[in-house]
Amino acid sequence: MTTPGSIDGRAAWARLCITLAVAAVGNVGMWSIIVILPAVQAEFGIDRAGAALPYTLTMIGFALGNLVIGRAVDRFGITKGLIGAALLIAASYILAAISPTVTMLTIAQALIGFGTAASFGPLIADISHWFQRRRGIAVAIAASGNYLSGAIWPLLLSGILQDSGWRAVYVILAVCMLALIVPLALMLRASPPLAASTARPGPPGTPVRRINLSPRALQALLGLAGLGCCVAMSMPQVHIVAYCVDLGYGPAVGAQMLSVMLMAGVASRLVSGLVADRLGGVVTLLIGSTLQALALMLYLPAGGLVSLYMVSLVFGLSQGGIIPSYALIVREYLPAREAGARVGFVIMATILGMALGGWLTGLIYDLSGSYRLAFINGIAWNGMNIAIMALILLRTPNGPWRRNTSVTTAL
Repeated sequence: MTTPGSIDGRAAWARLCITLAVAAVGNVGMWSIIVILPAVQAEFGIDRAGAALPYTLTMIGFALGNLVIGRAVDRFGITKGLIGAALLIAASYILAAISPTVTMLTIAQALIGFGTAASFGPLIADISHWFQRRRGIAVAIAASGNYLSGAIWPLLLSGILQDSGWRAVYVILAVCMLALIVPLALMLRASPPLAASTARPGPPGTPVRRINLSPRALQALLGLAGLGCCVAMSMPQVHIVAYCVDLGYGPAVGAQMLSVMLMAGVASRLVSGLVADRLGGVVTLLIGSTLQALALMLYLPAGGLVSLYMVSLVFGLSQGGIIPSYALIVREYLPAREAGARVGFVIMATILGMALGGWLTGLIYDLSGSYRLAFINGIAWNGMNIAIMALILLRTPNGPWRRNTSVTTAL
């Protein structure tokens, strides 16, 4: 084990670069099923809700993986977690590639989702230990790897999908997981600077905001909020390719639109990280959630190709900072030594929201024949998230928009 570097120091920024690379590669498991969804539906002759089921199980596995792997990382470190996850993902991609039925594909996707989680919540929790003054932007950069993955991989895979089919795509991804993640994970073996004490709620000097809620109540509220915002978020992200196919634009246009959305999400995450360093996680999340609701409303009148590109861009710019804000809220209000497990729980709730939203949108489409009611459903769920964030804001003495207000030192 190498000697830990200083907080916010050169070693921390170098680690952040490696973390971003891991996230950009490792999170492909969350997006690959979206790219192949129309091909899977056509091959197995199933309806839209049935075709969305493998995605739903992917996200359920992803949710559980954030919790379980997050706890394991607290104990064994991020390197072992990432290597184990890479082995699981590679084997699961091969299993999916040889699947003769949707049932086997769905099981394989659940395992892919579980392993993919190592490159999201646990990775974000790990990098949060290396920063204090610039924690907001550091977490935002790490979380941006998820969207970079979604922006880059669909474009890289669309040509292979068109020429060789979705099974060939999955074999290639299995090889990439082992060839890229394992060596990168070995570069993250250094001990976190803030892991000096496990006998206290957090190491000396770790900021913990006061709030008029118990830790358990706060975590439950964050879980509900994450569920609500991500049911709303999943509608465009999961179904934009299928939506474009329905409108006659084809899957390639849908993949391009998804890439535009997610690249805009990267920019949104970076800006939100800078905002969070000044205003805190709760205010940043409240701003992002409100903007997401407004963007969802813009999808209702949109139908032309140009308008859909523009609305997808606006949607990406509005919601990119939401998920990393949850990790910041956990670090601001809850003990540092439990970061992996607590961040994992909240991320699990957000991913369950993505899973529920992806399936629910497909069901609403099958029942109504269009996505209009699905957008309205997403806006309603988004309203729950906004209400919970407003409640947390009101229960924080003096308000969390001032970084040095109402902060105590963990004893």
